[in-house]
Amino acid sequence: MPKLQLKLGPRTRKILTRIVVGLVVVYLAFAGLVLWAMRQPPEKFATVMSKLPGPVPFLLFPFETAWTRARAGTLHVGDPAPDFSLMKLDHSARVRLSEVNKTQPVVLVFGSYT
Repeated sequence: MPKLQLKLGPRTRKILTRIVVGLVVVYLAFAGLVLWAMRQPPEKFATVMSKLPGPVPFLLFPFETAWTRARAGTLHVGDPAPDFSLMKLDHSARVRLSEVNKTQPVVLVFGSYT
């Protein structure tokens, strides 16, 4: 069976090379933007993702794997919780973990009870 060989001229090869290089650069820039956004606070991440067209990030990028790694954090069992503050339910004041922890032990429970 004869092999089909496609002969490209130097000009065509140069154009195709530029197109491929351009697509690789655009893909890497897009991947960098998505990775950068994943490491931002949720509000900033949502703003960036809302500007992207449809399901593009999910189709062109290993989104779930990158998301898992970006949000894994660096805490390990036994590490002290990082300090944070939250608004009280009645919005009267903010409560800081480090302040409450000085006077009494604190148990953090993450989950949904709805």
